[in-house]
Amino acid sequence: MKRRTLLSVLPMALAPLAMAGPPAARPARPAELPLLPAPRSLAVDLAAALALGQPLVVMVSLHGCPWCKLVRESYLAPLRREQQLPVVQVDMGSQERLQDFAGVLRTHGEMVRAWQVRSAPTLLFFGREAREVAPRLVGASTDFYGAYLEQRIEQARRAVAG
Repeated sequence: MKRRTLLSVLPMALAPLAMAGPPAARPARPAELPLLPAPRSLAVDLAAALALGQPLVVMVSLHGCPWCKLVRESYLAPLRREQQLPVVQVDMGSQERLQDFAGVLRTHGEMVRAWQVRSAPTLLFFGREAREVAPRLVGASTDFYGAYLEQRIEQARRAVAG
């Protein structure tokens, strides 16, 4: 009888570990300092990035997504801060408005649908003429994510450099 009781309780005891999500790599920054800005004009942000010889990295995120938080806090915010990598964030479910690359006013959600992004997080790398210059980085993982990200950033930088 004790053996059955232990076996029936074990899944309930392990459930919180399975639902814990990705590990927190760094403590959160103060709420008043956004880690990644939301774009007001993708055309302006792209022009500024290109003037620096950099691609524009757009993170498509989803509010409350633990993997988005991991990518934002552990990878993109440090690259933005330490290497001045131009990065903006578009939220899948947001009705916030922005100007797209052609200057047309759209919501974040409309941009996500126009890009045909279906998962969060997804990183897009834009170069001249608002073309994607590296493969999208879809999803997140604690295994090799930094290497995949660096590879795409380097590919995008080479494309921007000509």
